[in-house]
Amino acid sequence: MKKSILILLFFSVGIIACSKQKNNTASSVDLGLAYYPTQLGKFVVYDVDSIIYTDLTKDTLIFKYRIKEKLADTYTDNLGQTALRMERYIKKYNPTISYDSIPWLMKEVWSVTADQLKVQVVESNTRFTKLVFPIQDKASWNGNANNALGEQSYTYEYIDRSEKIGPTTLQNVLQVSQKDVRTLINYEHVIEKYAKNIGLVYREITNLQSNAIVASIPVEDRIEQGLIYKQTLVTHGYE
Repeated sequence: MKKSILILLFFSVGIIACSKQKNNTASSVDLGLAYYPTQLGKFVVYDVDSIIYTDLTKDTLIFKYRIKEKLADTYTDNLGQTALRMERYIKKYNPTISYDSIPWLMKEVWSVTADQLKVQVVESNTRFTKLVFPIQDKASWNGNANNALGEQSYTYEYIDRSEKIGPTTLQNVLQVSQKDVRTLINYEHVIEKYAKNIGLVYREITNLQSNAIVASIPVEDRIEQGLIYKQTLVTHGYE
């Protein structure tokens, strides 16, 4: 009888030990959450360069400014989720004055919801699924799953790559390809890059059109209207 009890105890201890080992292994899996830190007070500053091509006036408009995005507070959103209030500030470029001498002005407020499955950002009342976890090379998902814009496949083109973004070389960068469509009259290319412990470090939006079709010349070399927008990391921190 005593021998049977000892065997049972040994077997039970073994099961508990295996269970703990499995739990420890699961908890040690790196989901990639560091690619989008969510601590309050985190801010990122970007340089923005934007070119708008207008068909009506045959003009090219160039805009330069800085954007600051700050996670300022938490609240419960209209879906009942805990969300982060992202305050976005702007400084318009002035060639005669340093950016440091120009005050930040409130531009708008976006919101962020983040958990161990995904990061969603509500931009101008439209919700986009920016990242999904665990982060895996070539993984794809529908970035428009929670809006009315229609299905759009987002893909991790690469992860954990060393890359120079603006003036800074970052050791762990991933790229999300959001759109890449080319026709004889249109070219759309949208990407975002994220870095560990920073979040978004680069965004590029290209949307160009040309009705003057020349099969051997890409749309970029015969632009009639459209937009080229680039948002590049300058600095980041907490305040």
